[in-house]
Amino acid sequence: MQWIEWLGYLGALLTLATFSMTTMLHLRMAGIAANFAFISYGVLGHVYPVMLLHIALLPLNLWRLNQLLQLTRLIESASTASPSLDWLKPFFRRKSAKAGDVLFRLGDPAVELLFVLSGQFRAIEADVVLLQGDVIGELGLITKGKMRTQTVVCEKDGLLLLLTYDEVRQMYFQNPKFGFFLLELVAERLIRDRDRMAEDLRKQTQ
Repeated sequence: MQWIEWLGYLGALLTLATFSMTTMLHLRMAGIAANFAFISYGVLGHVYPVMLLHIALLPLNLWRLNQLLQLTRLIESASTASPSLDWLKPFFRRKSAKAGDVLFRLGDPAVELLFVLSGQFRAIEADVVLLQGDVIGELGLITKGKMRTQTVVCEKDGLLLLLTYDEVRQMYFQNPKFGFFLLELVAERLIRDRDRMAEDLRKQTQ
């Protein structure tokens, strides 16, 4: 019967190993292996309390492992997907704009994100045209003091979708796809502004 005892020792070692794991994925995998070892030990050695405990724990560990794998796949998909806010459209509110309207001015309080559905807009300071599919106002979300970094005017009648920054923050933490999109968008804007400043400096020194 000694080999049956070794099953118990194996289960104990695997349980001990879970406490040294640095990631939840490996912890769950070690926990599942420990469950199988203890279930086998309980059945063969007639140690029924141990057997029942790990029969109860096994589905829980399998469920949590499946959740982790799904989250991992979602994050991988989000980090490689092309940025798009189309899937967020049902959560936005609509806002129309007429040619000549000023959406906001440099230094205004920033409280919302805008997604261009139609029309043409311009970020004055950066001299950048914003068309269908572009996002407006994302930098105000992360700047100190939550202030607008550009003046944006409407050049051709258009329609926008609006999402408040509080809603943006909630979606950032709830949906990895949106979180990666927002990070990529902010990075693109910062690189654009850096290149524009470098070009302006080059022209001044010529």
